[in-house]
Amino acid sequence: MFDGRWRETVDRGTGPVGIRLQRLGISADLLTASGLAFAGATAVAAATGHLHLALVLLVVTGLHDLLDGPVAKASGTASVRGAFFDSVSDRVADALILGGIAWYLASTHPGHLVLLPFAILGVTTLISYQRAKAESLGIRAKGGLMERAERIILLAIGLLVTPLLVPVLWLLLILSTATAIGRFVKVWGMAEAPPVTVATRRHRRQRASTRAGSGRPSSAARWRARRQGELSSRSGRAWRARHDRQPRSARQRTVRRSA
Repeated sequence: MFDGRWRETVDRGTGPVGIRLQRLGISADLLTASGLAFAGATAVAAATGHLHLALVLLVVTGLHDLLDGPVAKASGTASVRGAFFDSVSDRVADALILGGIAWYLASTHPGHLVLLPFAILGVTTLISYQRAKAESLGIRAKGGLMERAERIILLAIGLLVTPLLVPVLWLLLILSTATAIGRFVKVWGMAEAPPVTVATRRHRRQRASTRAGSGRPSSAARWRARRQGELSSRSGRAWRARHDRQPRSARQRTVRRSA
């Protein structure tokens, strides 16, 4: 949802910041790596129960993730390698942060509640995989109720108000599941191939009988035409031979009948 509605507005706001950071000698890869380090610090703070400190570190992590793209554009170093590094770092950061929260829940909420962050991690990984697979097939699969930016914002609310952490985690799981289902339905509909009908097969055979772009008959079509001509000529010669062997009176009767 964030990428679809406010991405251009945010890019206009972060563009000058990216130019400033680039002039200071800060690279996009450095921001990505330092953001991953802050994600690890966020996990440690959450696991030890320092949720407000974890909130501050989470915000810093999100800022690093927000600014590495504008810095790459400002320096002209946007590349496939950088995009790959950023995507992998995001997945590792999610695993670290949710793992730290799971550690905290294991200490304060005995029982199966510790599995909740891991369920969220599984669904969010599925969302990322759906987008990557769809884009590899040439299908745009952005959008949804709960992408990464929305997950960070909602998780920050849970860290700010400690009694709301568990309800926020349940809400994250529900909305992330809805996003995964919606994205699957979207890609499924866009990837549906048209059915192959009789007319489609006939059209394919006609195209196969003609050389692409030249309009000239293919070798198979020329062979069929030559074969038909030979058969026609053979039948014509056979008819003339029979006609010549007939007596003159019979030939006259044949001519009268044809007249």
